[in-house]
Amino acid sequence: MKIKARRDASKIIADVAASPGNRVKVAVSDIDGVLRGKYMHKDKFLASAESGFGFCNVVFGWDAGDQTYDNASYTGWHTGFPDALAEIDLNTFRRIPWDDATPMFLGNFVDAKGAPLAVCPRQLLKRVLGRAARAGFQVLAGMEFEWFNFRETPQSLAAKQYTAPEPISPQMFGYSLIRMNQSQPFFRALMEELPTFNIPIEGLHTETGPGVFEAAITYSEALEAADRAILFKTAAKEIGFRYGIMPSFMAKWNMQYPGCSGHIHQSLSDGNKNLFYDAKDAFCMSRTFKSYVAGQLQCLPEILPFFAPTINSYKRLVDGYWAPVKPTWSVDNRTASLRVIPGSPKATRLETRSPGADVNPYLAMAAAVAAGLYGVENKLKLEQPPTQGDNLNTDHIARLPRNLKDATEKLRRSKIAPKLFGEEFVEHFVATREWEWRQFQDAVTDWEMQRYFEII
Repeated sequence: MKIKARRDASKIIADVAASPGNRVKVAVSDIDGVLRGKYMHKDKFLASAESGFGFCNVVFGWDAGDQTYDNASYTGWHTGFPDALAEIDLNTFRRIPWDDATPMFLGNFVDAKGAPLAVCPRQLLKRVLGRAARAGFQVLAGMEFEWFNFRETPQSLAAKQYTAPEPISPQMFGYSLIRMNQSQPFFRALMEELPTFNIPIEGLHTETGPGVFEAAITYSEALEAADRAILFKTAAKEIGFRYGIMPSFMAKWNMQYPGCSGHIHQSLSDGNKNLFYDAKDAFCMSRTFKSYVAGQLQCLPEILPFFAPTINSYKRLVDGYWAPVKPTWSVDNRTASLRVIPGSPKATRLETRSPGADVNPYLAMAAAVAAGLYGVENKLKLEQPPTQGDNLNTDHIARLPRNLKDATEKLRRSKIAPKLFGEEFVEHFVATREWEWRQFQDAVTDWEMQRYFEII
């Protein structure tokens, strides 16, 4: 796959200028992978297309619930939450088919000197991909998501105090044609409207669990893949709302059911051929591929919050529910953290299975690629044997951190992470995850009420 040429900026500007409406939607990613954005008047957008526009930097100073951090240095009450400069990436141009074909663009942030803002997730991925490009690599990637769907609205779920949401279908029924047909309008809208929104879908089916779907997004260059992934989550929610359906990308909403993954497929290319493929190897793995896997294995315990960023993430990473709990690799074995998929020269790739559906795609992609490149740059050897079955012969391998607190502490102490992501980003990200843990520690949960309220 050759690198896709960037679109002609003047043609994009002319296209937007000729649009019949006066709205343009722009969006940026916060730390949690939530798209924050707004409508801009077309005239304002056209004036900002080259110079950028001011966007309150609170998007990096608050959590998913809009509560402001008290432990972050980049921004906060001590700075007064000023504007940061958001640059519009014209190459992200797409039209929203369910919003009167309104033009939409993604952006990323720069600092006062015009350099990439260190705490911006999209800029982090761009820096990692820049390092890959300087080494002669084009990174190709694709994400797939599992998510549950409920017959709820924001109002109905709030009225229930976020308890007992109603799935759109009952029982466990993976790969069900019957369930697909029963949700046909929603399925059809996803399959037909998402490609029009420049998010092509390779496959869509029900997974095992009440009301759970899985979608595989067609692979592309890695930045485009992350753009597609973050837009997919928002788009599924917007489309679902039309049908009275609320999708949820929580890692695990109910302990009785498997969690929701956000697996990342990736390979390296020189622009013409797949550098992971070697026909002479027993597993079709080149030396580059083996070093890439070795890098992810070594780094995974120290960068887990990039793949498991929330309190809830770690409820998914438990034994016996399809999610990996140790830094292991395999050949086409879905119980390991890293699944090598050997095949044709085009299809040979790595699937990183640690991420949940709750990830920020920019951060998860950056972590996977940066760790893999670390292995390639340091010529690491893949000495750990592939896992057979469900963690057979892995007693000597330490389990991954069991909660966000322990995982964040490993990240904070890591000597590798600053090399992969830069000290400023790691410091900020660690602060946000420590804040998240503190909020959980202060919360009184339903589990505590049921366990202690009457009995103790």
